[in-house]
Amino acid sequence: MSLSEFLLLLASILVGVAGQFFLKTGALKLGRVDTSNAFSHVLSIATTPELLIGLACYGLAAIAYILVLTRVKLSIVGPAASLSYIFSVMLGYFIFREAITSLRFLGLGMIVAGVILVIWQK
Repeated sequence: MSLSEFLLLLASILVGVAGQFFLKTGALKLGRVDTSNAFSHVLSIATTPELLIGLACYGLAAIAYILVLTRVKLSIVGPAASLSYIFSVMLGYFIFREAITSLRFLGLGMIVAGVILVIWQK
């Protein structure tokens, strides 16, 4: 994977993670969904700006991902896309104040090591 291909993949990942941020922010605005309010919440999705922005980010991320797939093997891009997990956990920690347990931290390290092994080429 060349540097430009990796940067396009990274852009896809980061825009996707931005989508996760906006979807989480919008979901917090909606509040907890249960059977009594599910219908009204589904309708609220169309009028909650954060949710619409999040969905748009996912669309842009998908377009960038498709562009990467035109240039790089799926067997490399697919596993490398798991870097989104790293950014999602960091987003949860720094923005939403979610805890990172030592076991989760170890798992994240294994993801990074796995991605390095998958994309490393000699």
